[in-house]
Amino acid sequence: MVNCNGELLAEDKAIFTHNNRALKYGDALFETVRYVNGTLFFWEDHYFRLMASMRILRMEIPMEFTLEFLEEEIKSTIKSNGLENGTVRVRLTVFRNEGGRYTPTNNNISYVIETSSMESPFFIIEKGTYEVELFKDFYVNKDMLSNLKSTNKILNVVAGVYAQENGYANCLLVNTDKKVVEAINGNLFLVKGNEVKTPPLSDGCLDGIIRKNLMKIIAGSEELDLVEESISPFELQKVDELFITNSIVGIQPISKYRKKEFDSKVAKSLVGKLNARARIG
Repeated sequence: MVNCNGELLAEDKAIFTHNNRALKYGDALFETVRYVNGTLFFWEDHYFRLMASMRILRMEIPMEFTLEFLEEEIKSTIKSNGLENGTVRVRLTVFRNEGGRYTPTNNNISYVIETSSMESPFFIIEKGTYEVELFKDFYVNKDMLSNLKSTNKILNVVAGVYAQENGYANCLLVNTDKKVVEAINGNLFLVKGNEVKTPPLSDGCLDGIIRKNLMKIIAGSEELDLVEESISPFELQKVDELFITNSIVGIQPISKYRKKEFDSKVAKSLVGKLNARARIG
Protein backbone atom coordinates (compact mmCIF):
# COMPACT_ATOMS: atom_id res chain seq x y z
CA MET A 1 0.00 0.00 0.00
CA VAL A 2 1.06 3.58 -0.76
CA ASN A 3 -0.09 6.60 1.25
CA CYS A 4 -1.14 9.56 -0.92
CA ASN A 5 -2.33 12.56 1.10
CA GLY A 6 -3.54 10.27 3.89
CA GLU A 7 -5.34 7.80 1.61
CA LEU A 8 -3.97 4.27 1.43
CA LEU A 9 -3.90 3.03 -2.15
CA ALA A 10 -2.78 -0.14 -3.90
CA GLU A 11 0.76 0.13 -5.26
CA ASP A 12 -0.44 -0.40 -8.84
CA LYS A 13 -3.08 2.34 -8.66
CA ALA A 14 -2.39 5.44 -10.76
CA ILE A 15 -1.81 8.46 -8.51
CA PHE A 16 -0.43 11.21 -10.76
CA THR A 17 -1.51 12.85 -14.00
CA HIS A 18 0.78 14.08 -16.77
CA ASN A 19 0.63 17.54 -15.15
CA ASN A 20 2.41 16.43 -11.98
CA ARG A 21 5.06 19.06 -11.16
CA ALA A 22 7.54 16.55 -9.74
CA LEU A 23 7.45 14.81 -13.13
CA LYS A 24 7.53 17.96 -15.25
CA TYR A 25 9.92 20.17 -13.31
CA GLY A 26 11.45 18.15 -10.48
CA ASP A 27 9.44 20.41 -8.15
CA ALA A 28 9.66 18.08 -5.17
CA LEU A 29 11.58 17.12 -2.05
CA PHE A 30 12.01 13.76 -0.38
CA GLU A 31 13.23 12.17 2.82
CA THR A 32 14.45 8.58 3.07
CA VAL A 33 14.08 7.28 6.61
CA ARG A 34 15.09 4.04 8.28
CA TYR A 35 12.42 2.44 10.53
CA VAL A 36 13.16 -0.36 13.00
CA ASN A 37 10.53 -1.98 15.27
CA GLY A 38 8.53 1.17 15.94
CA THR A 39 11.37 3.70 15.77
CA LEU A 40 12.07 6.12 12.94
CA PHE A 41 15.82 6.73 13.06
CA PHE A 42 16.70 10.44 13.45
CA TRP A 43 13.09 11.39 12.70
CA GLU A 44 13.29 14.90 14.19
CA ASP A 45 16.32 15.69 12.03
CA HIS A 46 14.52 14.45 8.91
CA TYR A 47 11.38 16.40 9.77
CA PHE A 48 13.11 19.71 10.44
CA ARG A 49 15.25 19.36 7.31
CA LEU A 50 12.08 18.82 5.28
CA MET A 51 10.36 21.86 6.80
CA ALA A 52 13.41 24.07 6.19
CA SER A 53 13.69 22.82 2.60
CA MET A 54 9.99 23.48 1.91
CA ARG A 55 10.44 27.06 3.12
CA ILE A 56 13.47 27.55 0.88
CA LEU A 57 11.43 26.31 -2.12
CA ARG A 58 8.50 28.52 -1.04
CA MET A 59 6.11 25.61 -0.67
CA GLU A 60 3.04 26.15 1.48
CA ILE A 61 3.37 24.03 4.63
CA PRO A 62 -0.06 22.67 5.69
CA MET A 63 -1.14 23.42 9.26
CA GLU A 64 -1.46 19.71 10.00
CA PHE A 65 2.13 18.98 8.91
CA THR A 66 3.40 18.54 12.45
CA LEU A 67 6.16 16.18 13.55
CA GLU A 68 3.57 13.92 15.16
CA PHE A 69 1.18 13.95 12.19
CA LEU A 70 3.76 12.85 9.64
CA GLU A 71 5.19 10.24 12.01
CA GLU A 72 1.74 8.74 12.45
CA GLU A 73 1.11 8.79 8.67
CA ILE A 74 4.38 6.95 8.11
CA LYS A 75 3.70 4.38 10.80
CA SER A 76 0.15 3.74 9.58
CA THR A 77 1.52 3.12 6.08
CA ILE A 78 4.09 0.70 7.50
CA LYS A 79 1.36 -1.10 9.44
CA SER A 80 -0.90 -1.34 6.37
CA ASN A 81 1.91 -3.24 4.66
CA GLY A 82 2.38 -5.59 7.63
CA LEU A 83 5.90 -4.32 8.34
CA GLU A 84 5.47 -2.76 11.79
CA ASN A 85 7.69 -5.34 13.52
CA GLY A 86 10.46 -5.25 10.95
CA THR A 87 13.11 -3.05 9.37
CA VAL A 88 11.73 -0.68 6.74
CA ARG A 89 12.98 1.82 4.22
CA VAL A 90 10.55 4.75 4.08
CA ARG A 91 10.43 7.39 1.37
CA LEU A 92 8.35 10.51 1.99
CA THR A 93 8.00 12.69 -1.11
CA VAL A 94 6.48 16.18 -1.02
CA PHE A 95 5.64 17.95 -4.29
CA ARG A 96 3.94 21.17 -5.33
CA ASN A 97 0.45 20.65 -6.72
CA GLU A 98 -0.41 20.82 -10.41
CA GLY A 99 -0.74 24.15 -12.17
CA GLY A 100 1.42 26.54 -14.15
CA ARG A 101 4.60 25.97 -16.07
CA TYR A 102 7.92 26.98 -14.52
CA THR A 103 5.99 29.43 -12.37
CA PRO A 104 3.34 27.54 -10.35
CA THR A 105 -0.22 28.79 -10.04
CA ASN A 106 -0.16 27.96 -6.31
CA ASN A 107 2.25 26.69 -3.67
CA ASN A 108 0.04 24.02 -2.10
CA ILE A 109 1.57 20.57 -1.76
CA SER A 110 0.76 16.87 -1.77
CA TYR A 111 2.71 13.98 -0.31
CA VAL A 112 3.33 10.30 -0.96
CA ILE A 113 4.71 7.73 1.49
CA GLU A 114 6.27 4.49 0.19
CA THR A 115 7.68 1.61 2.24
CA SER A 116 9.83 -1.46 1.54
CA SER A 117 11.30 -4.09 3.83
CA MET A 118 14.99 -4.34 4.70
CA GLU A 119 17.07 -7.05 6.36
CA SER A 120 19.36 -5.77 9.11
CA PRO A 121 17.86 -3.78 12.01
CA PHE A 122 21.26 -2.17 12.60
CA PHE A 123 23.71 -0.16 10.55
CA ILE A 124 26.42 -2.65 9.62
CA ILE A 125 29.71 -2.51 7.75
CA GLU A 126 29.38 -4.62 4.63
CA LYS A 127 32.41 -6.67 3.68
CA GLY A 128 33.75 -6.84 0.15
CA THR A 129 35.19 -4.61 -2.54
CA TYR A 130 33.74 -1.13 -2.93
CA GLU A 131 35.65 0.74 -5.61
CA VAL A 132 34.89 4.33 -6.63
CA GLU A 133 36.01 6.80 -9.28
CA LEU A 134 35.67 10.54 -9.81
CA PHE A 135 32.82 11.65 -12.05
CA LYS A 136 33.91 14.74 -13.95
CA ASP A 137 31.44 15.01 -16.84
CA PHE A 138 29.20 17.43 -14.91
CA TYR A 139 29.65 19.45 -11.73
CA VAL A 140 27.76 20.18 -8.53
CA ASN A 141 26.87 23.84 -8.05
CA LYS A 142 28.09 25.59 -4.91
CA ASP A 143 24.74 26.88 -3.68
CA MET A 144 21.98 26.21 -1.18
CA LEU A 145 19.84 24.27 -3.67
CA SER A 146 22.57 21.62 -3.84
CA ASN A 147 22.23 21.14 -0.06
CA LEU A 148 18.55 20.15 -0.43
CA LYS A 149 17.18 16.60 -0.73
CA SER A 150 15.24 17.45 -3.89
CA THR A 151 14.22 15.28 -6.83
CA ASN A 152 16.50 17.32 -9.10
CA LYS A 153 19.10 14.53 -9.19
CA ILE A 154 19.89 14.10 -12.89
CA LEU A 155 23.62 14.59 -12.25
CA ASN A 156 23.51 11.72 -9.73
CA VAL A 157 21.57 9.56 -12.20
CA VAL A 158 24.09 10.09 -15.01
CA ALA A 159 26.95 9.45 -12.57
CA GLY A 160 25.22 6.22 -11.54
CA VAL A 161 25.01 5.10 -15.16
CA TYR A 162 28.70 5.93 -15.60
CA ALA A 163 29.60 3.87 -12.51
CA GLN A 164 27.52 0.94 -13.75
CA GLU A 165 29.03 1.05 -17.24
CA ASN A 166 32.57 1.07 -15.85
CA GLY A 167 32.21 -1.46 -13.05
CA TYR A 168 32.43 0.94 -10.09
CA ALA A 169 30.33 0.65 -6.94
CA ASN A 170 29.92 4.43 -6.75
CA CYS A 171 31.28 7.73 -8.01
CA LEU A 172 32.55 10.81 -6.20
CA LEU A 173 31.12 14.11 -7.43
CA VAL A 174 33.05 17.36 -7.80
CA ASN A 175 31.84 20.95 -7.72
CA THR A 176 32.51 23.84 -10.09
CA ASP A 177 35.76 24.57 -8.19
CA LYS A 178 36.88 20.97 -8.88
CA LYS A 179 36.62 20.07 -5.18
CA VAL A 180 35.26 16.64 -4.16
CA VAL A 181 31.92 17.15 -2.41
CA GLU A 182 30.05 13.85 -2.04
CA ALA A 183 29.20 10.45 -3.50
CA ILE A 184 26.20 9.69 -5.74
CA ASN A 185 24.09 8.63 -2.76
CA GLY A 186 25.67 10.15 0.31
CA ASN A 187 28.20 12.36 2.05
CA LEU A 188 31.93 11.76 2.01
CA PHE A 189 34.41 11.49 4.91
CA LEU A 190 38.22 11.13 4.77
CA VAL A 191 40.41 9.78 7.55
CA LYS A 192 44.11 10.49 7.93
CA GLY A 193 45.63 9.54 11.26
CA ASN A 194 43.28 10.92 13.92
CA GLU A 195 41.78 13.55 11.61
CA VAL A 196 38.37 13.01 10.02
CA LYS A 197 37.50 15.48 7.27
CA THR A 198 34.26 16.17 5.41
CA PRO A 199 33.41 18.96 2.91
CA PRO A 200 31.47 22.03 4.15
CA LEU A 201 27.92 22.69 2.99
CA SER A 202 29.21 25.79 1.20
CA ASP A 203 30.96 23.45 -1.28
CA GLY A 204 27.53 22.16 -2.43
CA CYS A 205 27.22 18.80 -0.65
CA LEU A 206 23.93 17.44 0.63
CA ASP A 207 22.97 18.52 4.13
CA GLY A 208 22.87 14.87 5.15
CA ILE A 209 21.24 13.54 8.32
CA ILE A 210 23.92 10.93 9.01
CA ARG A 211 26.60 13.50 8.15
CA LYS A 212 25.20 15.82 10.80
CA ASN A 213 24.99 13.15 13.50
CA LEU A 214 28.34 11.59 12.71
CA MET A 215 29.98 15.00 12.92
CA LYS A 216 28.57 15.36 16.43
CA ILE A 217 29.91 11.92 17.39
CA ILE A 218 33.37 12.72 16.01
CA ALA A 219 33.44 16.19 17.61
CA GLY A 220 32.70 14.59 20.98
CA SER A 221 35.40 11.95 20.60
CA GLU A 222 38.71 12.13 22.46
CA GLU A 223 40.48 10.02 19.83
CA LEU A 224 39.38 11.85 16.66
CA ASP A 225 39.58 15.42 15.38
CA LEU A 226 36.82 16.72 13.09
CA VAL A 227 37.69 19.02 10.19
CA GLU A 228 35.07 20.58 7.91
CA GLU A 229 37.10 21.66 4.91
CA SER A 230 37.21 21.49 1.11
CA ILE A 231 38.72 18.31 -0.33
CA SER A 232 41.04 18.26 -3.34
CA PRO A 233 41.03 15.21 -5.63
CA PHE A 234 44.77 14.93 -4.95
CA GLU A 235 44.05 14.14 -1.28
CA LEU A 236 42.07 11.00 -2.03
CA GLN A 237 45.06 8.73 -2.56
CA LYS A 238 46.93 10.09 0.47
CA VAL A 239 44.44 9.23 3.22
CA ASP A 240 43.98 6.10 5.32
CA GLU A 241 40.22 5.73 4.87
CA LEU A 242 37.34 6.98 2.77
CA PHE A 243 33.71 6.31 3.63
CA ILE A 244 30.24 7.36 2.51
CA THR A 245 27.25 8.04 4.78
CA ASN A 246 23.50 8.03 4.20
CA SER A 247 20.33 7.37 6.18
CA ILE A 248 19.77 3.82 4.92
CA VAL A 249 23.25 2.28 4.86
CA GLY A 250 24.71 4.35 7.69
CA ILE A 251 28.44 4.05 6.90
CA GLN A 252 29.83 2.53 3.70
CA PRO A 253 33.63 2.18 3.62
CA ILE A 254 35.38 2.66 0.27
CA SER A 255 37.92 -0.10 -0.30
CA LYS A 256 39.63 1.23 -3.44
CA TYR A 257 40.13 4.42 -5.44
CA ARG A 258 42.38 4.04 -8.45
CA LYS A 259 45.61 2.38 -7.21
CA LYS A 260 45.00 3.09 -3.52
CA GLU A 261 43.34 0.57 -1.20
CA PHE A 262 41.90 1.74 2.10
CA ASP A 263 41.43 0.48 5.63
CA SER A 264 38.06 0.72 7.45
CA LYS A 265 39.22 0.82 11.09
CA VAL A 266 37.68 4.20 11.96
CA ALA A 267 34.47 3.47 10.04
CA LYS A 268 34.03 0.27 12.05
CA SER A 269 34.64 2.13 15.31
CA LEU A 270 32.00 4.73 14.43
CA VAL A 271 29.17 2.46 13.28
CA GLY A 272 28.39 1.20 16.79
CA LYS A 273 28.20 4.76 18.11
CA LEU A 274 25.94 5.70 15.22
CA ASN A 275 23.59 2.80 16.01
CA ALA A 276 23.42 3.90 19.64
CA ARG A 277 22.69 7.50 18.67
CA ALA A 278 19.98 6.40 16.23
CA ARG A 279 18.16 4.48 18.97
CA ILE A 280 18.27 7.47 21.31
CA GLY A 281 17.51 10.13 18.69
